[in-house]
Amino acid sequence: MTITTTSPDTIERTALGLRSVLVGALPVSLLTVDAPERYTVEAVFSRRPEREEIDGILAASTRRHLGDEGYPTIELSVSDRRLEISNTNLEELRDGLGTVLAQRLAAISAEVVAARLVAAARAQESSRVEHRRAAAVIALAESISFVR
Repeated sequence: MTITTTSPDTIERTALGLRSVLVGALPVSLLTVDAPERYTVEAVFSRRPEREEIDGILAASTRRHLGDEGYPTIELSVSDRRLEISNTNLEELRDGLGTVLAQRLAAISAEVVAARLVAAARAQESSRVEHRRAAAVIALAESISFVR
């Protein structure tokens, strides 16, 4: 999903997503009798998340969303370009959690873009109002005559 915003400069960006699991960060005992039932899985973001996106990922609303989707024990943290998904396993991610996370990240990206569009529109309107006011002041000042 590509989102285009118009502000002073046109900015194109893609929705934040996940590309892959960092296999080297998985427990070495996976698929053995000693394998843990739940562990932390690190997934690589499709791009570097922006501050507002990180805030959305770590927000209580995301925790509630995961709980509502049937994943109340999942905890998320962000480390550079990685999403750390705690208290899960590969099977859970494969069987639905991965999709829930992808949808949530896309929603967070869309919310960030929407907030920026609103802010840009407000700034543009404020600029128009200030321009009209300045023009009115100039017109008023030019209407003054010091002729006797």
